[in-house]
Amino acid sequence: MSWFIRKEKGINTPTEMKREAPDGLWYQCPNCKKITPTREHKQNAYTCPHCNYHEKVGSDVYFSLLFDDEFTELDENLTSGDPLHFVDTKAYPDRIKSTMAKTGLKDAVRTGYGRMNEIDVVIACMDFNFIGGSMGSVVGEKIARAISYALEHKFPFLMISKSGGARMMEAGFSLMQMAKTSARLAQLSEAKVPYVSLLTDPTTGGVTASYAMLGDFNISEPEALIGFAGPRVIRETIGKDLPKGFQSAEFVLEHGFLDFIVDRKDLKDKLTSLLTMLR
Repeated sequence: MSWFIRKEKGINTPTEMKREAPDGLWYQCPNCKKITPTREHKQNAYTCPHCNYHEKVGSDVYFSLLFDDEFTELDENLTSGDPLHFVDTKAYPDRIKSTMAKTGLKDAVRTGYGRMNEIDVVIACMDFNFIGGSMGSVVGEKIARAISYALEHKFPFLMISKSGGARMMEAGFSLMQMAKTSARLAQLSEAKVPYVSLLTDPTTGGVTASYAMLGDFNISEPEALIGFAGPRVIRETIGKDLPKGFQSAEFVLEHGFLDFIVDRKDLKDKLTSLLTMLR
């Protein structure tokens, strides 16, 4: 116990006086493993100050980063039905209820409108914590309604995608959302209302195959995974090793599928500059 009681240094702390440090004071980056005070990590827009790793965050963070002060949420009480009476390890309605209780969310997307550096804007943001950010009928309907609101008021529309793809519990109903949202975005394009699509880590499956890649500008956060099928499935299908960095935002940008990559800390200012030019 000499390491613990050092009388010559004036250190004499009985075991019963020890106190554990409160949880949540420190953040360890999963990429570089370095430690950062949680407050500093939050002030840095949830990016690592050492390696710039972008932590996965939800709609609450993006809304607080982008909207000036207040915003009005759209269709906040819209929830999923059970059209197929789907059951896997549990009934679909039970899974929805348990996920709602765990996350505090009603479904995998939230939509709202407000001002971003004094520019009126409509934002739809997906939440990966809600069944992997999967696209079901509620996700498609809320995005479609948000697009309609942007179209009616001539506000630019920003879509923040983070998803594993279509929701298997709704099967065909889920896949229909690809066509519905794409058709509504075509109306937005015809009206010449700007649409910016921000792809974050990960954006895959039917979301990538529809609204996520239909922006007037398709942009991404650094090192986000972007693709349709996952790299493991592709590797097993073609029987070959994939190029280094395959399906990363940088790889996708190099091959012409993105317009630019933006650091989350600079996102609000970059979007403001872009929308100001478009106006």
